[in-house]
Amino acid sequence: MQHSAMPEPRRRALKLYVKLMRATNQTTSKIHRHLLLDNLTQSQFAVLEAVYHLGPLTQGELGAKILKSNANLTTVVDSLEKKKLVQRDRSSDDRRQVFVSLTSSGESLICRVFPRHAEIVETVMTVLSEQEQEQLMALLKKLGTGE
Repeated sequence: MQHSAMPEPRRRALKLYVKLMRATNQTTSKIHRHLLLDNLTQSQFAVLEAVYHLGPLTQGELGAKILKSNANLTTVVDSLEKKKLVQRDRSSDDRRQVFVSLTSSGESLICRVFPRHAEIVETVMTVLSEQEQEQLMALLKKLGTGE
């Protein structure tokens, strides 16, 4: 079906989706560009940030927090472990559970990188007024939950 032959609600929904994805991709690119300075990927940063703010987490918990599959997360944690930024520890209660925690080098790195990251996020978001930011948060929550 050609775009012009589609019902208006469908055309509008597709147009909205494209704009949402473009905005997401451009914003993400602007915000995460600084990670290259510290040789970090977005996923590596997400793991470091989650463990920094929440404490040691199992790989399953980490995957849920940063929206990564277990296979992808294993690769990310492997790379951080090679860089000596995180360590894995088996649970003494349940040997199947493996906790990921920061090493002193990992904590030092995230303590340095996170404030810069937060400042960049704030700067990028200033294209929207406080009221627009609140409105967008509410709309995105509604879109994400379907309610």
